[in-house]
Amino acid sequence: MRIWSVIRKCAREQKRDLWVLGLSLVFAPLFVFIYWLFTGGNATTSYAALVINHDEAARFSDGVMHNAGEDVILAMQELTFKDGSPILRVSSISDRDLGETALRDRDATLLVIIPPSFSQTLANAQSGAAEPTTQVEFIGDLTNPYYTVAAVMAMTALDGYAVDATGEYRAVSLLETALGDSAARTEFEMYIPGLLVLAVIMMLFQAAMLVARDIESGSLQRLKITRLTAFEYLSGTTAWLALIAIAEVLLTFAVAVAFGFRSHGALWVAILVGVITSLSIIGVGMIVASLSKTVSQAFVIANFPFGFFMFLSGAAFPIPMNRLFTIAERDIKIIDVLPPTHAVAALNKVFTLEVGLSGVLYELTALSVLSVIYFSVGVWLFRKRHLN
Repeated sequence: MRIWSVIRKCAREQKRDLWVLGLSLVFAPLFVFIYWLFTGGNATTSYAALVINHDEAARFSDGVMHNAGEDVILAMQELTFKDGSPILRVSSISDRDLGETALRDRDATLLVIIPPSFSQTLANAQSGAAEPTTQVEFIGDLTNPYYTVAAVMAMTALDGYAVDATGEYRAVSLLETALGDSAARTEFEMYIPGLLVLAVIMMLFQAAMLVARDIESGSLQRLKITRLTAFEYLSGTTAWLALIAIAEVLLTFAVAVAFGFRSHGALWVAILVGVITSLSIIGVGMIVASLSKTVSQAFVIANFPFGFFMFLSGAAFPIPMNRLFTIAERDIKIIDVLPPTHAVAALNKVFTLEVGLSGVLYELTALSVLSVIYFSVGVWLFRKRHLN
């Protein structure tokens, strides 16, 4: 009976905090629903592949002129899952630099370059010429988990077409070109960008609970007597938290370097990315705090944006996401509203692809804009809920 009394006591107390109970119950089901939206309930992730076709048509043994490069592109497009959805989203381009830029921005997964002699080599192989060969180049960021799948699928289509055209003779060789220094990264080094972003994301809890502690303890009521504005209070709190974030970023880098991590780009650029990312995360923390009345509420509510940041931004693993629209040749996706999305992309560019400050200006700009937006929303909510 006493156990039953305890259960009733817990139920009565929980009724006073139904908001936290509801959030706890819907957290995992919400992410199941979101992933279902991403995948449509099926394993139909398609991979963006770019193709530069330099091939020149040649006359095959059937007496017909063929551009084998175009046939290979068609073979890649015809690779499908069981439900008929394409495995590769193939686009033809003409500029290698634009293709490599898309790989760095992870707007594409693979770049294939077909040489001018491709058709002629296959035609010679059909006629029995002595060991004619040509080389097709595959370019990609070897640290991108999607690259391996896309490359294998493209190689399957290419090799299958070449064998069908020439018999069993292997007339085509493959040259894999690693983007930047992606081929030389150790497994440990590949984890560091995500771990650094995780360290910054943890500032979300620090920011939300610090402000919520002032609300719960009554300190905010005493501060209101001084005619303190929401902007002043949150700006001062953000400045303190920014100092903590800087220390956290520097400490994480120091430990990584001590254990053998190497950045092939300027380390100070990566630190700048980490600091600006922390400001946007702190801005989200201010929003969480504005929705909370106690520290425990802030902790539970903070888990929602934390889950989005970790599982939907690419910080933990890549997420398939189609673009909403394009601005200045830049694909804009819905997950671009999550600061870690830009942080992961920028850190990968600096650490692996040897990109400098100019190469991450887009990401830094996006992070700065998001910081201003989230902080402004936090100030408005805080003023409305706690200072009026």
